[in-house]
Amino acid sequence: MALAKFGVVVLDCPDPRALAGFYAGVLGGTVEGEGDWVDLKVPGGPQLAFQEAPGFVPPEWPAADRSQQFHLDLLVEDLDAAEKGVLDLGARPLDTEDRERSFRVYADPAGHPFCLCAG
Repeated sequence: MALAKFGVVVLDCPDPRALAGFYAGVLGGTVEGEGDWVDLKVPGGPQLAFQEAPGFVPPEWPAADRSQQFHLDLLVEDLDAAEKGVLDLGARPLDTEDRERSFRVYADPAGHPFCLCAG
């Protein structure tokens, strides 16, 4: 018997509305809220929330002293098309050179790592 049910994934960041907008561009959905907490309601998926974190220091990938702590795996039908889209939205590549793999690693505009995975 479960003790709880899944609620929301919350990402710390310097600008919650901007980061919610980035992920809305990637995943679709509706951005709700202002100030230090913004929600992204994703159709058919889990909710994401973005919390303002003064003094936020982004993780580095890969780096043991500033580990990523978590990352999002996002399933896509076309890695090349999805890559173009996330780069246009402001992502930056972290590990994308091996074009034979089924995934590529990027950082969102606040520096959180995420993967585009063939799905």
